Amino acid sequence: MRPMPNVQKNKLEQLRDMSIIVADTGDIESIRQFMPTDGTTNPSLILRAATNPTYAHLVDEAVAWGRRQVGDRDAIIAATCDRVALNFGTELTKIVPGRVSTEVDADLSFNTALLLDKARCLIANYESRGIGRERVLIKLASTWEGIKAAEILEKERINCNLTLLFSFAQAVACAQAGVFLISPFVGRIFDWYVKSTGEHYTPDSDPGVLSVARIFKHYKSQGYETIVMGASFRNIGQIEALAGCDRLTIAPGLLEQLAEDTTGVLVRKLDANTVTQSGREGALTEATFRFEHNEDAMATEKLAEGIRLFAEDLNKLRAFIAMKIV
Repeated sequence: MRPMPNVQKNKLEQLRDMSIIVADTGDIESIRQFMPTDGTTNPSLILRAATNPTYAHLVDEAVAWGRRQVGDRDAIIAATCDRVALNFGTELTKIVPGRVSTEVDADLSFNTALLLDKARCLIANYESRGIGRERVLIKLASTWEGIKAAEILEKERINCNLTLLFSFAQAVACAQAGVFLISPFVGRIFDWYVKSTGEHYTPDSDPGVLSVARIFKHYKSQGYETIVMGASFRNIGQIEALAGCDRLTIAPGLLEQLAEDTTGVLVRKLDANTVTQSGREGALTEATFRFEHNEDAMATEKLAEGIRLFAEDLNKLRAFIAMKIV
């Protein structure tokens, strides 16, 4: 009998053996193509998807619902935008076997009470559609207020994904709050350092990669259960340098590059089994959190910028919906 040929797995298949893959997109067809475990969106991705004619039916349903509502126009527009995000999230739950992240409005990022109200409303709406809270992650910016909201929500069995995470202080505060998952941003950290220093970074010296690796190792050494999900990648070198991270959320273009790469063996770079346990650190106070985060110029600038940009795209979505509701 002729021996079976040794077929080399592509890089995406190899990566799946080490990390859970999450699709970083609102493009439903891309998710069907790559079949990730989870799906995650943000205001920018929802805006892009909502203005794509392919998904007009998801927007049209929300707009038709909005036209039937009575009351304050701004409140109706905001609720209709939520419904657009819920429609996309609902479609994603039909494709991915795991969880779908839905983001709370960026302009609420500094108000714990309003973050809680919106998160609970989103979960209630998902549950009214027959989608249990175990299928959803509520996405919040990693402000102190967002972390405190997540701490409360986690106790209500509403799991959270803390995004726009750039500093070590943010990561520690999230873990101590019992947050389900964090999304440290590799690419945006990389962008800041390239612009600030003019240096050329390899994947192994990339500040964004090093930040996520530090957080991963610290979490494992402390016994924290919070999941580390590297996000915001600029190239496959950054992804390969974090092979073994709990989860990696990757845009369709990079997923495609990984799937097409059948050369070489992907090496595991992060392994929880090789991290030495250490004594549990002391609780991080609000004052210490704010000071330590403020000491990190990159993190301070990128968090503020990220909230502004997400709020800007949310306002563009609201304007888009407002024109349709009339």
